[in-house]
Amino acid sequence: QVQLVESGGGLVQTGGSLRLSCAASGTIFSISAMGWYRQAPGKQREWVAGITSVGSTNYADSVKGRFTISRDNAKNTVYLQMNSLKPEDTAVYYCNGLIRRTPGTQQTYWGQGTQVTVSS
Repeated sequence: QVQLVESGGGLVQTGGSLRLSCAASGTIFSISAMGWYRQAPGKQREWVAGITSVGSTNYADSVKGRFTISRDNAKNTVYLQMNSLKPEDTAVYYCNGLIRRTPGTQQTYWGQGTQVTVSS
């Protein structure tokens, strides 16, 4: 009943930019927070950035100053603007949302992932 769908991944050169989008749909009362994770080949999934319902943002040290997370509450969509991309940013990027389907509870949902590849 809740689905997150990422888009915007692709292949870019070192130093290039991409903007990822993640739209939440379905039965949603409210969204407490949304964020981005990534998983590179052979590595554990790591947290990248998060944003709360009131707009507070946090970033992993590895992306601070290069990535910006934002959201459009009216569209239930979160974005990740990625600038100055490096080969080490290559990963599958996953959107997640802490979502209330009813006022009394909330649950984390995950998107299917979108591939970002940064060439040397």
